Amino acid sequence: MNIDLDGKTAIVTGAAHGFGRAIALAFAKRGAIVWACDVLDEELLETQRLALSMGGKCTSRRVDVRDKSAVEKFVADASAATGFVHILVNNAGGVLGQIGRPLEEVTPEQWQDIFAVNVTGAFYFTQAVSPGMKAARGGRIINISSGAGLGISLTGIQAYASAKAAQIGLTRQLAHELGPWNITVNNIAPGFVRSNTTTEKQWDSYGAQGQKELIDRIALKRLGTPDDIASGVLFFASDYANWITGQVLSIDGGK
Repeated sequence: MNIDLDGKTAIVTGAAHGFGRAIALAFAKRGAIVWACDVLDEELLETQRLALSMGGKCTSRRVDVRDKSAVEKFVADASAATGFVHILVNNAGGVLGQIGRPLEEVTPEQWQDIFAVNVTGAFYFTQAVSPGMKAARGGRIINISSGAGLGISLTGIQAYASAKAAQIGLTRQLAHELGPWNITVNNIAPGFVRSNTTTEKQWDSYGAQGQKELIDRIALKRLGTPDDIASGVLFFASDYANWITGQVLSIDGGK
């Protein structure tokens, strides 16, 4: 399957490492004009450096997806530079350093913070790109959720499981709202992947026995990589997915 994104503008949020970096590099390798954002400055610059070193096009900016005005400015700049945004990947998210704790110990701020970065940020970015996509009568929006949004979270964090489920609901709703303009909205639900410092800490916390049990629950008996997630994003962003919208693709090695 040959996927060519030559000349298409793609925004990737949470692009400093892990899934976001793999997605940004996969786009750049295939000719896309990548606009990458995150709040981790040094790692984000490394993503840009790697994209440029392979001959790709990549602009990086510090953007907090929870800041609506910053999101709008970033999208406006990307649109002004290239015409309009063809592809949006809402990858930013995570647990913000939180750990699992009993329900009654969770503060309102902890609950809201995780929803803001995992759901509200995706909503703000989609709001910002949709007028341009509507005017062009086409576009691709891909949200990165988690297996936690389809079941339970291995982190034990209630807000994380709830936020990822909410993002999946948002995906399905927006697919119907934006479909008349030939804008597809799809979702990828990754399984556990060792992709950043947070997942490395999570992996270590399981110990040898817990790690074995996790892998034994996977049909393919191995963990995946960020590139496996990027491959799913490439498919949804490509012409091969022209008649696919509102769908959730689990990339988890089989459960």
